[in-house]
Amino acid sequence: MQKSAVLCGLGAYLPETVVTNDDLAEIMDTTDEWITSRTGIRERRVVGPGISTGDLAVRAGARALKSAGGEPVDLVILATTTPDHPCPATAPFVAHRLGLVDTPAWDLSAVCSGFLYGLTAASSFIAAGAARRVLLIGADAFSTILAPADRGTRPIFGDGAGAVVLRPGDPGEPGALGPSVLGSDGSLRELITVQAGGSREPLDPAEPDQEGRYFTMQGRSVFRHAVARMTAVTEEVRERAGWRPEDVDCLVAHQANRRILQAVAERLGLPMERCALHLDRVGNTAAASIPLAMADAVGRGGLLPGHRVLLTAYGGGATWGAAALTWPDITPQPDGRERASEG
Repeated sequence: MQKSAVLCGLGAYLPETVVTNDDLAEIMDTTDEWITSRTGIRERRVVGPGISTGDLAVRAGARALKSAGGEPVDLVILATTTPDHPCPATAPFVAHRLGLVDTPAWDLSAVCSGFLYGLTAASSFIAAGAARRVLLIGADAFSTILAPADRGTRPIFGDGAGAVVLRPGDPGEPGALGPSVLGSDGSLRELITVQAGGSREPLDPAEPDQEGRYFTMQGRSVFRHAVARMTAVTEEVRERAGWRPEDVDCLVAHQANRRILQAVAERLGLPMERCALHLDRVGNTAAASIPLAMADAVGRGGLLPGHRVLLTAYGGGATWGAAALTWPDITPQPDGRERASEG
């Protein structure tokens, strides 16, 4: 029997600095009521000076490894849109800092769908026998690529990292990943983008305020496409898993905004009380969103051993995906508030 990837460890980390809606209202044209009514977000965490995506990833990765019993892994995948440097990839240094000697490690870029893309890749490595234990981390410091006064993006995003450890196991055991489906549509690349900084439009050192250096998003179009794609791909995964809507115990969706989650849940026939929701306290943490939401749901009692779980996300590219699993009996290491630092 072909082995399945089994979730056996979970860790989360959030930076210590909290930025509330009232804090943002002091520096831009917005209010707590305006942000909350449109997004459901009341506060978010952001990195402090000198703290990078890699620092967040190390914290979450270490906690996932501890949750999984501390056994070494033989592959590290880091899903992120905000790497420490354009070159080299961030994952190898994360692996080094975690004491994983000579372990293959690479970055994966699919924006808010990155964790699900990484989950499918890790599962494939395990099923093929190319890896026995995989550390998958979703980490982003989106605050570093947002225009300071853009009320269309800055209130939405927060920083953080979440990680899981996967091992080989039987398809029917708790924690085993079920079917997954991924998709993309490059014709929608301009809906969610940072135009400058790549080879097509390099940054110009003579223009510190170069147009295109910050993250931009076409909110209304993203809402429409996200709801349609997340609903369709999640329905496909549910059907492949052989589950009815009433069989689903928890939907863990990428925490884009509350309106998107409500629309997707309604179309899937799921009540909101069966949806993991913590964006009110952390915002949209991009690639970190799903593992952070899982850790929060476990802590609140919303995810219990044996629960049938659907994961779904939509991100820039455009990219989207969904996956199914039965929740295992694991205890995530908490997010904590201690300071992350390099070294």
